Amino acid sequence: MCPQRLVLEHVTSRWGVLVLLALEERSYRFSELRREVGGVSEKMLAQTLQTLERDGVVHRDAKPVIPPRVDYSLTDLGREAAAQVRALADWTDRRLPEVTAAREAYDASKSAEQA
Repeated sequence: MCPQRLVLEHVTSRWGVLVLLALEERSYRFSELRREVGGVSEKMLAQTLQTLERDGVVHRDAKPVIPPRVDYSLTDLGREAAAQVRALADWTDRRLPEVTAAREAYDASKSAEQA
């Protein structure tokens, strides 16, 4: 798999998108981010954060305190990626009625063909 495709897959994955959009607003601790994203398991969030950190998109700041405190934020590269993802999310919000209408028309034509 080409490197560009891997990065695109990481940034546009189900959880990658939601993590980027959440971190665009502010930094989060792991449990806060999990609540903010909603529906993501601890394992999937940990894997997503690790992947995005490896790609240089997310910064992990572990503070040596008791109990341990780890904050996640976007790097400059991550803010740039989040802006691109935000543009796509905004487009989706604006165009959802048209997408919904297209789906309904498609489903109706398929139902008519099968009848």
